[in-house]
Amino acid sequence: MEDVKEVKQAISEDVVKKIGSFTKDEISEKSRLIQERLFDFANFIESSVVMIYPSKKDEVDTGRVISHCFARKKIVVVPFNAPGVKDTRLFKLNNPKGDFVTGPGGVILPDPRRCRVVPIESIDIAIIPGLVFDEKGARIGLGSGFYDRLIPKLPITTRKVSLAFEDQIIPQLPKGSIDRYVDIIITEKRIIYKI
Repeated sequence: MEDVKEVKQAISEDVVKKIGSFTKDEISEKSRLIQERLFDFANFIESSVVMIYPSKKDEVDTGRVISHCFARKKIVVVPFNAPGVKDTRLFKLNNPKGDFVTGPGGVILPDPRRCRVVPIESIDIAIIPGLVFDEKGARIGLGSGFYDRLIPKLPITTRKVSLAFEDQIIPQLPKGSIDRYVDIIITEKRIIYKI
């Protein structure tokens, strides 16, 4: 198991280095292409309740996706993913600008004083973050294991989708015992379906 962990760490470091070399303009353009693919994706178009996360600076920008959802009257749900929090509370956003707070370590979280809890069973499509993905839907997360715990709790009918730069995709990841898969990965160049 230690070998798998070391290999994943090396892969993660390589991907972080690649993404860290992107300019703001490159991130913006790649994000735009990924967003357009998502907006044309049938499961996204048909969804009523979208779970998503607030992106960080070196991730595919989800701010435009959140705005797009609000413009189309979709319900936007954000997990409360604070460091050290083990439960999976999901909160409905009412205002994409005013319903976030900054948590420990600079993590952007839904404000539990302004947002109400939403049952996990209501999620139609879940946008799942990750650092590295393979072409079968395996992922390396950001380290806390939050989404590895959340994914199996989502209904089987919930489409699990990740937005990633093509540089985050490798042919195959080593599999750990608690790793969870996503169904679909959307990059600036293609849509990858879990085999």
